[in-house]
Amino acid sequence: MIDISEISAIELQLITQIESLLFVSPGKTSASKLAEVVKIPEKKVLEYLSLLSEHYTKQHGIRIQQINNQFQITSAPEYANLIEDFLGLEEISRLTQASLETLAIIAYKQPTTRPEIDAIRGVNCDSVLKSLLSKGLIEELGRSEAPGRPILYGVTTDFLQHFGLNSLEQLPVIDFNKLIISEPEVEDQKRILKD
Repeated sequence: MIDISEISAIELQLITQIESLLFVSPGKTSASKLAEVVKIPEKKVLEYLSLLSEHYTKQHGIRIQQINNQFQITSAPEYANLIEDFLGLEEISRLTQASLETLAIIAYKQPTTRPEIDAIRGVNCDSVLKSLLSKGLIEELGRSEAPGRPILYGVTTDFLQHFGLNSLEQLPVIDFNKLIISEPEVEDQKRILKD
């Protein structure tokens, strides 16, 4: 791939225009929207975004994040703790263990329902789901056809952004057949019932 320092002045101007549009964008924006504004083909915008992304990764503390064919400028994930300290976000941006477990279940099983999540975690997840909904990390996708028609949950693009993922395909692969789930021994179960 061509280094950003080796391109023509005209191309550099187009790249800086795209960069400035990403910078002022209030959220994610599409390559087609950028192409429309800069008046060049979308394929060229994607090429320039790739160059810019490579340049940022090598030399800067910012990144271009792509989520579902949408782009935005973000801070480098390796500086997350530093940025949280600087902005005083440490307390509000941390997710509890229960939240992380619930998010993992939803991300891998989506769409999934609260009863399914409760069964996997072994506890009621109502408050955790409310918290994750309020943070915008999960969303309601509709209703299941199961009895009672429970709500189906899935992760949002904010989830992907929070964890620095471009898509769910970047989640680590888990072989559910190899997971060892230990059941309490029958004697332990009897003892628990007696207690």
